[in-house]
Amino acid sequence: MDHQLFTARAKQLGADVTLQVTSCADAAKGIREGSLRVQGIDALVLVSSNDGHALEVVEAAHGAGVPVVAYDKLIEDCELDLFVSFDNLKVGILQASYLTKRVPHGKYVLIGGPPEDANAKSYRLGQMAILQPFLDRGDIQIVADEAAKGWFPMEAFRITKAALEKTGGKIDAVLASNDGTAGGALQALTGKGLAGKVPVTGQDADLAACRRIVQGIQSMTVYKPVTLLAARAAEATVALCMKEPFPGKIQVIPNGNRSVPSLLYEPITVDLDNLRATVIKDGFHVEAEVFVAP
Repeated sequence: MDHQLFTARAKQLGADVTLQVTSCADAAKGIREGSLRVQGIDALVLVSSNDGHALEVVEAAHGAGVPVVAYDKLIEDCELDLFVSFDNLKVGILQASYLTKRVPHGKYVLIGGPPEDANAKSYRLGQMAILQPFLDRGDIQIVADEAAKGWFPMEAFRITKAALEKTGGKIDAVLASNDGTAGGALQALTGKGLAGKVPVTGQDADLAACRRIVQGIQSMTVYKPVTLLAARAAEATVALCMKEPFPGKIQVIPNGNRSVPSLLYEPITVDLDNLRATVIKDGFHVEAEVFVAP
């Protein structure tokens, strides 16, 4: 969906888009060897797979005189020309704020993303900004805090199951950093008859997660309107090529190497109260597909 929306907006602005789906390692090799015809490309928009080779792509592109825009995921330790994403710190703030309003006292399970994912680090910083005062007062106790390798749901299942065994089933909330890990955690909670009784957060507004919200077993998700992001990324990339000002407020995000000019957009808390007014109204999901019998 992102590519189609990006391409459509870019074409409206008079730009052509070529899609390459490959590993970062192969992309870097192709750029260095000239097989991607980088000399005819005005900018490279990179959606990092976090396979450890994204830095090589950025360096290879810059070696060919091509600026690089990181889309959605920040790439660390390199000189990016622009980062376009949602406010990932705010994602974590929204998740933890939602949870602490409903469970201000109790035992929490925290499920993060893989450490190589720069966005996952931002989510955690936002979460802890909200949780820390509760921890300092002793109102909240973290009984498990692990990263789910590869964002795999089964990793979240393992983490939650272990926490349930450790506490004798006494868990009051699960702060899952995305919808996939929320689903894994809910599998473990279901095995103990706790699904729907223990609040669980999420992110991405996946169809399965939205259905779980309707069913009352997942409490919330964080919606990031991809239509907005893709359009703004296309506009910013064209502006970069034309050496014009970027559309929108520029922030600076440190990536370990430099402060990267960034366009960050607002994520949205979604629960049963505003599901129709957000993801369904925007056409992100169809109501008939979300409101189905379990």
